[in-house]
Amino acid sequence: MSLEIGKKVPDFSLVADNGKPYKLSSQIKHQILLVFYPGDGTPVCTNQLTDYRDHYKEFTENKVEIVGISTNSVSSHKNFKKAHDLPFTLLADTDGKVSKEYDCYGWFGTKRAVFLVDKDLTLKYKHIESVSIFRRTANELLDAIKASN
Repeated sequence: MSLEIGKKVPDFSLVADNGKPYKLSSQIKHQILLVFYPGDGTPVCTNQLTDYRDHYKEFTENKVEIVGISTNSVSSHKNFKKAHDLPFTLLADTDGKVSKEYDCYGWFGTKRAVFLVDKDLTLKYKHIESVSIFRRTANELLDAIKASN
């Protein structure tokens, strides 16, 4: 299934890094940037998520909450979040079900992808990387967020 800009995205419920359930439709106040990534602690993922951490204030000023999603466990997310002082929620998609619903699951697991979703679950922006060594920078995403509003 390919998600289209302007169409609804699948709602989901996963376990967050704090061990509590996280249901997408219940959490959106304004907009959420869903950040799918291959794995905690890998060099590109670490660089990507710490870049978003360093620009977190700019995301929140644009009324965008960041949520990271990978197939890592809750305990892995908790350790990764603490090690890098990440201010946003990380969700455990351990079986890859949500990654598959968002068309960002491949031969090697979760593909690097970002989806900007508004409070009624409408997709406003998406980008799925063709090669996992590439990533959207915070500045690229902030420009896309401003352009979509």
